[in-house]
Amino acid sequence: MSIFATGNPLNKYTKVVPVFLAINNEYVPYAAAAIHSLTRKVDPNRYYRVIILHDGMNLPNRIRLRSLVTNNVALQFRKISNNLYLKAVIKYCSRRRGMGDFFSAAVYYYRFFIPRLFPMYEKAVYIDSDTILLGDIGELFDTELGEKVVAAMVDPKVTVVPEFRDYVDNAVGVPHDEYVNSGVMVMDLKKMRKMHYLSTMVELIDKYDADLVAPDQDYLNVILKGQIKHLSKWWNMEPVDGELPKEAKLIHFNLFNKPWRYTDVPCEKLFWNAARGTGFYGDLKRQQQAFDEKKQDEDHAKVDALIKKAAKLAKTKKPLIQL
Repeated sequence: MSIFATGNPLNKYTKVVPVFLAINNEYVPYAAAAIHSLTRKVDPNRYYRVIILHDGMNLPNRIRLRSLVTNNVALQFRKISNNLYLKAVIKYCSRRRGMGDFFSAAVYYYRFFIPRLFPMYEKAVYIDSDTILLGDIGELFDTELGEKVVAAMVDPKVTVVPEFRDYVDNAVGVPHDEYVNSGVMVMDLKKMRKMHYLSTMVELIDKYDADLVAPDQDYLNVILKGQIKHLSKWWNMEPVDGELPKEAKLIHFNLFNKPWRYTDVPCEKLFWNAARGTGFYGDLKRQQQAFDEKKQDEDHAKVDALIKKAAKLAKTKKPLIQL
């Protein structure tokens, strides 16, 4: 198959497993590892379309990513155009301290543009670029949502870090044992379109202009409170030391302690095995070598700052955003 092929042989949307990622040029190498791991675990009797939402990916990166397509895994790129919704998100990100490049920060919100931009799909899977598939993502897509709008896993970091737990309970206004991580989701796009999810999110952004710990994820939990099905932990696992449970389907190198930055990261072999054959292995190894002690200290400082921010906001007397 040509590396420029993007269609699927059946050309029937109902037969496709749509999988979305949202990245910029910086995250292309990590996304390549995620996509490569996905291609090695798919059902040969099904067709998958990986759709990459981006903010302006350069041609060399597109070509290298397209080399990952297979007979039943196609690749598609979609640049998010600068519409009124995106302008509102970028404006919001520009006012948030510590977000760095706020145009790149806006990429975190791209997943919520999916229902509006892809009306041909009624259901889809979204995964972050720092994930590695150990099982067939088609099984995740088959998750029955019933009356729920999305399926996602309760965020493990919120349940174990007291500052995050208090922040979610008080500042977000969602019980911490119901608060989910938005890095892996099964989305009922039809329901999200019907409820006008994107416009609702932007209205809340404009109304509260809240300085949150995890804004895109916090908005999701507030807007869909009581409408989220909890996924099994096997589909959004934190890396673990020692032998990985055989039930594990997806590893998520969430937040910090990334294998392309640090050595001796739990489950790092899974990442590096997926990175081989992507064309980015050498680049990733050089990134790891360049992540010196100073950068590691800065990374740790970001973790401390995030926890301190959560602890401060947790003292609020009422939620910072309300539907």
